[in-house]
Amino acid sequence: MTGKIIKGIAGFYYVHIEDKGVYECKARGIFRNQQIKPLVGDDVSVTILDEQEKEGNITEILPRQNELIRPAVANIDQALVFFAIVKPEPDFRLLDRFLIRMEQQKLTSIICFNKQDIASEEEKAALREAYETCGYRVLFVSAHRKEGLEELRKLLAGRTTALAGPSGVGKSTMINALAPEACMETGSISRKIERGRHTTRHSEIIALGENTYLMDTPGFTSLHIAEITKEELSGYYPEFEQHEPYCRFGGCAHISEPGCGVKAAVERGLISRVRYENYKALYQELKDIRRY
Repeated sequence: MTGKIIKGIAGFYYVHIEDKGVYECKARGIFRNQQIKPLVGDDVSVTILDEQEKEGNITEILPRQNELIRPAVANIDQALVFFAIVKPEPDFRLLDRFLIRMEQQKLTSIICFNKQDIASEEEKAALREAYETCGYRVLFVSAHRKEGLEELRKLLAGRTTALAGPSGVGKSTMINALAPEACMETGSISRKIERGRHTTRHSEIIALGENTYLMDTPGFTSLHIAEITKEELSGYYPEFEQHEPYCRFGGCAHISEPGCGVKAAVERGLISRVRYENYKALYQELKDIRRY
């Protein structure tokens, strides 16, 4: 039978099989000999060894749709970046770093802002204007009050979604609200391997429904984008594209050049000033990196 690896720790892989539950499995030695490592998110074939104890062996890794390096996961359809609107105040530069990283990996991103119940309409409108105008889907939810979760469920249905965001913004509360039974099952796995309860030190997938999985990744406080050059950075700000033809100089960096179409668009309110200031800061960061 086939299932999906939802967690891997210390040589054990926990495989979710539809309508049957989670099985603790070892991978066959042939994978090690072939230098193939099973990843969280892999679809695999499993031979059941003990039905009562839910133990088995992984006998085959099915073809991967994609494979990410950081985190090391497979078969992701989209990304959900989760921030709070307030308490804590969102770090927009960190948000842009994440969006750039997902663009690098050709993944669509959905931005979900939590704690809408304690945010003002002005704060929500500013966030919507900043990120919807550059092509991102923006949702507002209250995980504590379970507001906005039905719309979120619709966007997650039938997909494997990587969830990421800084610590302390309510990710665990949101996951518990979406899938309390799955979280209980995850807790029982943690107790079995004596590793502690859901601290998200490893990537972990939670089954939300038929063919619907949410991959919870470790909370991040920083994210490096050193793999790209300062010249490539503007390509990760899609809202710049329609204004770049109005730049006086070819190859304009949109920083200090006169006659810049992007800077003019910022002044006219057509590009979010927050996004533009993030761009300038990241450009300087990439400029300061010594390349060899």
